[in-house]
Amino acid sequence: MSGAKENNMRAILKALEVQRWDDHRYYHHSRINQSLHFVSASSFLCAYALLFFQPVLATLIGWFVAMTARQSGHFFFEPKGYDHVNQATHEYKEQIKVGYNLRRKVLLYVAFVLAPLPLLVDPAYFDLHNVAMVWLALGAGGLLFRTVQLFFIRDVETGLVWALKIVTDPFHDLKLYWKAPLALLRGELIDPNLQREVAQHT
Repeated sequence: MSGAKENNMRAILKALEVQRWDDHRYYHHSRINQSLHFVSASSFLCAYALLFFQPVLATLIGWFVAMTARQSGHFFFEPKGYDHVNQATHEYKEQIKVGYNLRRKVLLYVAFVLAPLPLLVDPAYFDLHNVAMVWLALGAGGLLFRTVQLFFIRDVETGLVWALKIVTDPFHDLKLYWKAPLALLRGELIDPNLQREVAQHT
């Protein structure tokens, strides 16, 4: 029985490694994007630490600092042309994206803007605490929704591994991209190591 559990754990860790590698090689070419992910990871870790003591502050940091830094890197700085490193078009990468591709992220941000509006039915409820709690629920709901959706369009393991990846991404991104701001200061706009890294994995 313990052997089966060990095998299952190895399979999950292997799947997690694959999802993380695909995320890095396909979607993090830009040194600006990588640097913003470093900022985002640091901010998310602060939000994690504050979540059970200052949930309003944690939510505001999570959405306005961590998420804004993270997604602006993808929307504005990541190359959208043909990916010569991975021999893939931008459209192909958007199609195979396990989590939230750019279109889904736009919908998530539309939900972010609209979610607090029902509180206006009674303006007494439209305060910072309640709005932040709505946004916190939206973040958790977005994670849960895509996880369950992946159960049906992929499989249960893919959904669970993706959820694990998202929750632990701040730790991994901090380790992976802490040198990116220094590289950016040296004038590197595109990570020159990706070609070698991809070659090593093939």
